[in-house]
Formats: sequence, structure tokens, C-alpha cells
Amino acid sequence: MPAAAEYMDRALDLARKGEGRTRPNPAVGAVIVAGGQLVGEGYHPEAGQPHAEIFALRQAGDLARGADLYVTLEPCSHQGRTGPCADAVIAAGIARVFVGTGDPNPQVCGRGIARLRAAGIEVQIGLREAECRRLIAPFARHVTTGLPLVTLKSAVSLDGKTATVTGDSQWISGPASRLHVHRVRDRVDAILVGIGTVLQDDPRLTTRLPEGGRSPLRVVVDSCLRIPETAKLVKGLAEAATLIATTSRASSEKVERLRRQGVEILVADGPDGRVDLAQLLLQLGQRGIQHLLLEGGAGLNNAMLQAGLIDRVMVFVAPKLVGGDDGFGIFAGAGVRCLGEALTLADVRSCRFDDDILIEGEVVRCSPA
Repeated sequence: MPAAAEYMDRALDLARKGEGRTRPNPAVGAVIVAGGQLVGEGYHPEAGQPHAEIFALRQAGDLARGADLYVTLEPCSHQGRTGPCADAVIAAGIARVFVGTGDPNPQVCGRGIARLRAAGIEVQIGLREAECRRLIAPFARHVTTGLPLVTLKSAVSLDGKTATVTGDSQWISGPASRLHVHRVRDRVDAILVGIGTVLQDDPRLTTRLPEGGRSPLRVVVDSCLRIPETAKLVKGLAEAATLIATTSRASSEKVERLRRQGVEILVADGPDGRVDLAQLLLQLGQRGIQHLLLEGGAGLNNAMLQAGLIDRVMVFVAPKLVGGDDGFGIFAGAGVRCLGEALTLADVRSCRFDDDILIEGEVVRCSPA
């Protein structure tokens, strides 16, 4: 008979099927086990659809009575677009509930667990908690701060270069790594780049997978509105929407021309005449953006770093040596003066894509003194 952790692993696999498609809700998976047999399972596919527990209960039917429920997130206890899952679990006669992690939503936040326990159901919390928290991190960031979770993605050579001295960067990472990036794009809500990347590479920033996929909103930080009107991000609006964040320094005539082509223009003036990145993220959060993939160049990456706006890091390290004192790194500009000031990552994990190594981690935020 599989161990409890294996059932939660199955629930996590199910939840990932909805990743990037459920906002404003989190991705959740659920499994029901009776007599050592999996009798029901489900995941939340999109907002407005039943939650994971409901799908699992429907599949289990009468077999749910006296069974165990494994769910990646605390069952909800409030009435939203669907009814409270905690009530459905109680009505079905579930005997035990294994919860991966509590719900950070202030509307839930322990109330679902309390309701289950008040009904006499045994509840255990924390099974595969790190993995469950990681899965809902974009939702948690958004529901508690109003901001999207920002994941910095980059690819570097073994000696830390993102490009050669001439700017040649295609390709540092291998095909398997690049395919994984497209799978990540398929699960995020928006991609953020700077105007330097647009001028250098003229990217499409779309999701290109063999099985298809969903292309997220494309966001460009362009303080002076230098983007060419012939850029792929402007001409390729049929592939995905494009939003340009600029300032009042931008030409009003060019703003109108771009708007007529279907590009959305957002003005976010900062005190230095550049786009206010914190204001940009706040406005993206107000649009419901939960997960933002930062694929910027060194300048935008460093500005986001200095503003404390990076939450997660994923760096592909390729077995290549660029060499020399020149070349490009992940960040440009001044860095910290001592290692004690360096940004620290937690929950660090790694995996291989052919010869490349992907290193990921969550940014540790210092609590205010």
C-alpha cells in the first residue's frame, strides 16, 4: 500500500495540471483513499469550476464515507463562486483529512481546518508542506500583498556570463533547458523584459511547445518609448497581448499610434524619470497577475534586485566557458559591498536538463527591525 506521502505526491501532480490557469484561485489537487485504494481524485482547472475536493468526492461517490482525503491546500470555508469545500467534505463522511499547507487567504486561514475538526474529522497538516507551499507561492504573494510573485529566469555559462562581449547569447543553454522555459511560460501570467532586450533580440516572448500552450501577457519596461513599431511584440499581437510600461516622457503621438495597433500603454512615472517598477508591479497585481517571469537584461534585473522585487530565482548553468573580463552577467551596475549584504536563497533545489543544471530558490526577505 502506498505511503501517505505518495498520495500527497499524486495530489501535487494533479494540482500542477491547473498551474497558471486558476487565478484568482490557487492550484489545488485532491485524492481520496479508501481501504488502501485510490477511489477519487481531482484538481481545480480554472476559476468558476468546482474545486479539487469536489471533483474527487464526485468520483469517489459513496466510497468517500470513512475514507481519507489528501489535499494540497486547506479546504475553503467561505462562499465564493462555489460553495465551501469544508462543508462538502463533512457531508460526504470523510474520516481523515491530510492537508499539505494552510491557506494564506485571510478569508480562510485556518477556518476550513477548524470547521473539519469541529465536525469530528481528524486533520493532519504539513504533509509535503514545502512542495505545497511552493506550488501556491504566486497565489500567496498576491493574496497577502496584492503583488505578483516575481521569478527571475536567466541562463549563464560556468563562469557566470549571459552573453559574450559582442552580446551573442544564442544559445548558452541547451534545447532541453529552453523547452523547460517554454513550459514555465505556459504556467505564468506575464513575462517582463526591458527595452534593451527588445532592441537587442526582437523577441516574441511566446510559449512554443509541441503540444501547444498558453502565451502570457508580455510586459516591456520602456521609459522613453523607444520600442520600434515594427517589433515582433507590436506586430505579433495575435499571438499574445503586449503592455508597455513607460513614463510621461514618451511621445504622445507614438503612444496613440501604438494604442491604435492594439498595444496597451501604462504610465508609471518614477522620481528619476524612469518607470517606477514598484508601481508597475502594483498595477499588474491589480489586474490579477499572480506570477511574473522576469526575463530581463542585466539593467532591468539589477533595478528589480535593488528595489527588492525579486521573489524567486531560476538560473540555468551551462557547461561553457566564455572567458575574459568583458561580457555580460545577470546583473549590471553596483552590487553589494560585502557578502553579508548578499541576497540569500532558501528552499534551494537543482535538476539537470541534459548537460545544463537548473538551480532554483526562494528569496529570503529580512523582517523589518
